[in-house]
Amino acid sequence: MDTITYDDFAKLDIRIGTVRAAERVPETDKLIKCTIDFGELGERTIVSGIALFRNPEDLIGKQLPYIVNLEPRLLKGIESQGMLLAASPGGEGLALLLPDTEVPNGTRLK
Repeated sequence: MDTITYDDFAKLDIRIGTVRAAERVPETDKLIKCTIDFGELGERTIVSGIALFRNPEDLIGKQLPYIVNLEPRLLKGIESQGMLLAASPGGEGLALLLPDTEVPNGTRLK
C-alpha cells in the first residue's frame, strides 16, 4: 500500500450531501446520476458506478459523503462534479457510508 502525507490528505474536501434525485444513466449498466444538495455549496451532479448494487430510488433522501474538490469529469456525456465515498467489502458488493445522525448538508468531514 502506498502512503501519502497528511498534507496530501488535507487537500481532500469531503462533505456530506443529501441525494435529492437519482436516475440510471441510459445505455450503461453501472452508472447512476444523482443531484446532491450540499447546503451552502449548492447542488451538484455526481455520477457514481453503483447501479449494480443499488437502485436509484433507494438513494433519494440519503446523506452520503462525497469528495467535492475533484476536477469535474465527463462520464457518458454527463459532467460529474465529485465522487461518492463507499466501501467494497471483500472487493465485491457495496456498503454506503451513512452518518449515524442527520447533519447539515455541506458538513465537512475531518
